[in-house]
Amino acid sequence: MVLEQYYTKCLAQGTYYISSGNEAAVIDPLREVQQYIDRASEDNATIKYIFLTHFHADFVSGHVDLAQKTGATIVIGPNAETSYAFAKARHHQSFSIGNVSVTLLHTPGHTMESSCYLLKDNTGKAKALFTGDTLFIGDVGRPDLAVKSDLTKEDLAGLLYDSLRNVIMPLPDHVIVYPAHGAGSACGKNMSSETSDSLGNQKATNYALAADLSKEDFVKEVTQGIAPPPAYFPMNVQMNRGVNSSIDEVLRRGLTAIKPKAFKSLAEDEAYLVLDVRSPQEFTAGHIEGSWFIGLDGQFAPWVGSLIQDIDQKIVLVAPDGREEEAVTRLARVGYDNVNGFLQGGFEAWREAGFEVETIENITAADFVRELEQGQVQHVLDVRKPVEYQKSHLNNVPLYTLDEAHENIKKLKADTTYHVHCAGGYRSVIYASIAQSQGLKNMINVEGGYGAIKNIAGAPVETQAL
Repeated sequence: MVLEQYYTKCLAQGTYYISSGNEAAVIDPLREVQQYIDRASEDNATIKYIFLTHFHADFVSGHVDLAQKTGATIVIGPNAETSYAFAKARHHQSFSIGNVSVTLLHTPGHTMESSCYLLKDNTGKAKALFTGDTLFIGDVGRPDLAVKSDLTKEDLAGLLYDSLRNVIMPLPDHVIVYPAHGAGSACGKNMSSETSDSLGNQKATNYALAADLSKEDFVKEVTQGIAPPPAYFPMNVQMNRGVNSSIDEVLRRGLTAIKPKAFKSLAEDEAYLVLDVRSPQEFTAGHIEGSWFIGLDGQFAPWVGSLIQDIDQKIVLVAPDGREEEAVTRLARVGYDNVNGFLQGGFEAWREAGFEVETIENITAADFVRELEQGQVQHVLDVRKPVEYQKSHLNNVPLYTLDEAHENIKKLKADTTYHVHCAGGYRSVIYASIAQSQGLKNMINVEGGYGAIKNIAGAPVETQAL
């Protein structure tokens, strides 16, 4: 038997490949499915089943694409409804893969169709549990994403408690837990960076599995302090219930090279968004007027999903040489399929063509603190998350979180200069780029962000919560 975890850091997402004999299965596949086909080919195996733990909200799965390419059967738990053919499995229904088996365990709570899959070896011994968003390492899935008029988050949290107590906790301690997400995902609150653990250790260390935890306390714990879900989550759920463009078609369209003159025409067309995915340093040194920065070397897909409000937005890319396919693929993972091409020759070709270039001024943390002390800095924006701000922030500096940029940018004045900082200098450039695209030209980025500022002597740091 082969069991492999494919972990995608930018999504904090785990997908799984199982094979035995000449048969294989994939659990919660990513959008780009060729990797699973190639892996099965190495094993001389045919992908027989594609198991979904639930309809994910934070990424678009490639299950339909993979089924069409391999003939595999898509398996989903009770209560699932889709626009494509699938096998709606029953609680405790088993599926054979070579000499091993996978049994669906219905565990409603995170969503109503949520299910775990228990892998048993050729002797019938339980070996692994693929828990989706029902159980994470150190946490459980949030219960507010599938709220309906007749089902509150408290109702779902209660169902999750029952699923954990009645279905998962009775399983043997030696079973290895393989979750769908780890730290960094918005699908839970306090997930560990570990991507697997024994169920026995989780029973001993995960607050949600504490033997003396009452249902009332569990519901209170998992429903409080949940940040609002990113705006793209409901759209990704709908895409996972439907049939989407093949990743091959998305890549073909997105990898169209556009010469600078033609790219300029698209950049001036309000129907298109120029998305610059280079580094913060490259973007601030020079970029196309009106373009947004969301760099590949950061939490790229989650910020795309949070800030580009129309999932069908037409996009053209400015990308580092050789990373165009990566950008198109990572956009497709969160459902942004409408990339129409990239700037041929990169930003240097734009410069060489003699077209207009915008910049964003940078200031070092040391100079920023000095000018702040001298009264030369009047307006500072902290664009981190509320939880970061509450731990520590600069005295009298307001929170203008990037998550709500489209609303709080409206409060800014075009004739005012703003110094913008985040934690490290990535989110502040995103914020400044969006503000600049809306006519706020006097944005100054504080290099190194709060992480650098707080270490400068004299920085007016406050550590108490507001």
